[in-house]
Order: sequence, then C-alpha cells, then structure tokens
Amino acid sequence: MKKNLKLLAALFIGITLLSCSDDDPILPNPPSANIKSLGGGEEIAQNDTLYLIAEINSSEEATHSWLIDNQVVEAGDTLAFVSGEVGNHEIVLKASNAGGEYSTTFSVSVFGKYRDGVWVLNEGNMTSENGTLIFISSKGVATDSVYQKVNGSELGNSTQDLFIADGKMYIMAQNGDRAGGDGMLVVANAETLEKEVAYSNAELEALSWPTHVAVVGNSAYIRDNAGVYLLNLESKELTFVDGTSGAMKNRMAVVNGKVFVPAGKKVFVLQDGQLKGEIELPGTLSGIVRSADDKLLVSCNGTPSYVLKIDPADNSTIQQNEVADVRISAGWGASPAIGAKGDTVYFSSSTKIYRHILETGETKEMTDVKNHIENAGIVYNNLGVHPISGEVYFNTIKGYGLDFLINDITVFNFSSETPVLVKDFKDYTNFPAGIFFTDNFR
Repeated sequence: MKKNLKLLAALFIGITLLSCSDDDPILPNPPSANIKSLGGGEEIAQNDTLYLIAEINSSEEATHSWLIDNQVVEAGDTLAFVSGEVGNHEIVLKASNAGGEYSTTFSVSVFGKYRDGVWVLNEGNMTSENGTLIFISSKGVATDSVYQKVNGSELGNSTQDLFIADGKMYIMAQNGDRAGGDGMLVVANAETLEKEVAYSNAELEALSWPTHVAVVGNSAYIRDNAGVYLLNLESKELTFVDGTSGAMKNRMAVVNGKVFVPAGKKVFVLQDGQLKGEIELPGTLSGIVRSADDKLLVSCNGTPSYVLKIDPADNSTIQQNEVADVRISAGWGASPAIGAKGDTVYFSSSTKIYRHILETGETKEMTDVKNHIENAGIVYNNLGVHPISGEVYFNTIKGYGLDFLINDITVFNFSSETPVLVKDFKDYTNFPAGIFFTDNFR
C-alpha cells in the first residue's frame, strides 16, 4: 500500500512540473489609455471642432476604438469631435491587446454658438422691413440676420431692445407683427437663437409703442408710452405698474432682482411688480447701466453733466462727478449714453469718444471716429463698451435716404496712448438700435 502511495505522489509531482514548464505562454498586461484634449479644453461651441488624442501605453501591440455617446465612430489616433447638439457628450476610448481591454472616458460640453459675443440689434424699416440681429463672435467674426437663419422667420418690426436672463433672450419690437414678423415680444434660446415663444400684438394689445424690456424670474417689465407694464410670461397677464408714468425711452438696468427705470431727473425702482422707490438725480438721466460690481453707473445730461455711482441696495450715491466741458447726452437714441469697463466710463459727443475715470474724475477725448472712418456721418444710437476687454463699439451711418446702407461697426482699443481701430465691420447694420454684450448679462 505504501508503495502505491509513493508511486502516486511521484506521478503528481511529475505532472505538476510538466504543467509549469518554460514552454507555457505568459500573457501580457492589459494596456492603459488616456484621452488628451489638443487645446486643453473640455467645452466647445456648436459645430466647432475639438481634437482629442489617443495616448496608449502597452507592452505589446494594441488596437483602439472610439465611441461618442455609445456610438462607434471611425477615427485613428486623433478624434475630431464636432457636434451641433448642445449639452454634455461622453467620449470613450477603448484599447486592447492580448492581455485584455482598458477603457477611459472624456466628457465634452457643447454650448450654443451664440453664447459668447456681441449682439447688434437692427430696427429695420418701420413699415416694411423687420428687425434683425448681427452677432460678432469672440473670434471677431460677424454674422448678419442670425434669427432668420436659425428659425426661417423674422423678428418683429422696429425692434428696440433685448435682454438676456436665465438662458433666454427677450427681443422687444415696437410695431410687433404688423409687417409679418414673429411678434411684439420674441423669446429665444440665448445660446442657439431658436425661437421658444412669441407674444403677438393681439396678446399685448394694451401696450402702446413698447420699446424696452427687462426680465426678472417669470416677469417681464416692459416700458411703453404710458409707463411700465408687468407681463407674467406664463399666464400672459399684463398689468400696469402704478406710479411709472414718465418712464423714459431708454434701457433699464437690473441688479439683484430690482429693476431701475430711467425717468427724467429720477430713477424708478421696481421690485415684485411694484414701485418701491425713486432715486433723485442732479440732472436729466441719459444712461443707466449695471457696473461690474453690481452697482449702478448713471449719466446725467446738462451743463454741467454728471457721472454717478449708486448703491442699489439702499439707493444711496456712492460717488458723483461733475463733467464740465462736454454734455453726456443720449441724443434721440434709445440706448444708454454710457458704457463701462469697471469704473472707467465711455461716452460720445457726435463722433468724438470720451473717457471718464470715476476714481480721479478725469475726462479725456480719446478719438474722433471721423479720423478713422470716411463715411462716419451720423452716430446711430450710442456706443457700447465690452465689460471684459474694455473695447469700445461704435455704430455710424453715412446718412439717411439710401446712404444708411453705407455704415460701419467700429471697434476701438484705448489701452495705449494711441487709439487703435481693432475692427471695422462694413455695411452690416440697418438702423442699429443698440449694442449688447453677453458678458453684461452673466
């Protein structure tokens, strides 16, 4: 019996030694992989291209494949990702060799192509031609008639103002749908410009020549010839805000849920659909804008003119500067006379651009647009100032009649001693109602 056990043990050891011989294959380790963004970013605009590089680490020959939102795509070491769909997209890189498979994921956020940039709103012809929107991208590329190109329909007639809030753009048209446009108040996606809803003249029949709009939550404040109305954007109920008679045809400002309305030598303060107070001014208001630090910058026309900084929390005046040598007038325009980067304020008198520094009180002429643009005959509405770059945007037309077709949107940089004409967009405008920077609505 013992002899048989010894024989079985020897046989087992022999089989074990044979199974562990050097002739057996040793499998490699699975590969590792990484996705590298060529530009380092993780977000792009609609239809732009983001290049993603496959970085594979493997001791043996490896293969790889790409998936976009669970769909296999043909690509080599570099994936050129392009999407017209706004939102988050998942990119998966799978690498495999004889030892196994490895997957890694990269998330890309696609935002609307009109999220970041500058809008120039055109009135169009008051009786026959509807308003249009020009978009100037952050790369300095201008696109005309954006709303029509996106929606296949037109804005209302004599568009005067726009406002961006909570991802939506609100565009106010004085004559509404009288010339076949989409409505008196059009609401579009602020990033894609796809129309979401339009309020017709019939729905807003109580309004008389509305010009300006500001939005807080589910309420739109609309200025017309009578004063300011409150529109419930869901129920479409329209009510007059008592005490707002005399509201001026100029842009309103919104800070922390309060709406500040130009009203001659004072500012109406509206909140929750009611008049909550008034701010007295040293002259006739010509412009009011929200500052970068969520205060108010206000200009007053007269001799002298004034630039003020106001605290919207308690309506107190933080600073009041006299501007003695030049009037800060909005003219006949419906846009603020001033624009600002921080506490550096710009305004114009005819084609001359001035800078006022709130801290020092210094006012300085920066340039005359006529020195740069041959056909700068008429300033149509007022300048705008990019709140980040400080560049000044300026609209001019050669004249009336057919001369309005000869026009310029000029962009100036005043960071050095010599003014620099950065851009000149020729013949894009059609009676421009104003310049709007997406960064001002953040």
